[in-house]
Amino acid sequence: MRNKFKAMIVMMLVGLMGTLAGCGGESNTIKIGLLNEMTGGNATLGTSSANGAKMAFKEYNDKGGLLGKQIEAVVADNKSEPAEASNAMTKLVTQDKVVAVTGTFSSSNAIAAASVAAASKVPYLVSGATNPKVTVDEKTGKVNDYVFRVCFIDPFQGTVAANFALNNLHLKKAVVLVDNSSDYSKGLSDFFKDAMKQGGGEILGEEAYLQKDQDFKAILTKIKTLNPDIVYIPGYYEEVGKIVKQARELGITAVMIGADGWDSPKLAEIAGADALNHTFFTNHYAVDSKEPVAQAFAEAYEKEYGQKPDALAVLGYDAAKVLIDAIERANSTDPAKITEALAVTKDFNGITGAITLNETHDAIKSAVVIEMIDGKQTFKANVKP
Repeated sequence: MRNKFKAMIVMMLVGLMGTLAGCGGESNTIKIGLLNEMTGGNATLGTSSANGAKMAFKEYNDKGGLLGKQIEAVVADNKSEPAEASNAMTKLVTQDKVVAVTGTFSSSNAIAAASVAAASKVPYLVSGATNPKVTVDEKTGKVNDYVFRVCFIDPFQGTVAANFALNNLHLKKAVVLVDNSSDYSKGLSDFFKDAMKQGGGEILGEEAYLQKDQDFKAILTKIKTLNPDIVYIPGYYEEVGKIVKQARELGITAVMIGADGWDSPKLAEIAGADALNHTFFTNHYAVDSKEPVAQAFAEAYEKEYGQKPDALAVLGYDAAKVLIDAIERANSTDPAKITEALAVTKDFNGITGAITLNETHDAIKSAVVIEMIDGKQTFKANVKP
């Protein structure tokens, strides 16, 4: 009996300690998930996004926290793969018990994770995925109640690229080179083609590749025979760098235009500085921006991480700040109340501009066009919606 009594006392003490530990953790921190491409083909972009968000959380924690609690960032790696994005989101909401999630650059990854967020009724504020299907179901046209984003979307970005080619560069004959394994790339190519045709341009042809392809010379040889003024490549920096390099080696001198997936320091390393001359891409932010708030952020980011911020770092920061703002306005960590607050976000002053979320949970904001000059990004133009 004595041993049985002692065992019962030990079990009660262990249970009490667990309860106290759980209450202490719950009362002292607010867990927010960071779902990003930390490894894989888009690792530099995902890492930048996570770093930007961590900076925002640190700022709040240093000032006393959020709702009187410290923000705890729970990082989940989607490994630049849609299936892994779904698994990572599942872990964040079921095991880590986060109150909200932010991050993600790749549209395919965001689409996969969005369905999990909706099923779990946890708000998901995407930082950089631009395909319309991230927030709106393509088949039903229904808006995902739990998914939002702080970036512009591809219909706008693709149109900006086409109009820049037509109106700023005065070039009309284009070939499109699309990544057939990417929702992001396929969506952008469609919007670019439509805008080019509407503006009086001509699409001479379209070629396709897949992520992780290495040799592009066969399709580039086809493109060379078409003699285009423009080659539109709405892909990610890893493949784009190789495409640009091989294109120049084959003697293709056409202007090349891309999208925000180009925004990585790895691009110049892969393609070579000279090969990138006469190339442009649409983006969310210009690293050489003269805006005081952007300059202050760039200085703080470089001090923290030892390099200049790319657009995904800024979007990660803005997304984290918008999410914090929603939690403050909700005055609650209840996911349902945070979701309601996110839905009415209006005129939030971010580094990438004023952010208002529309009826499809997408951000209404400007875009910039970046020119690559001797391997360096240079602001070229600002385009409003």
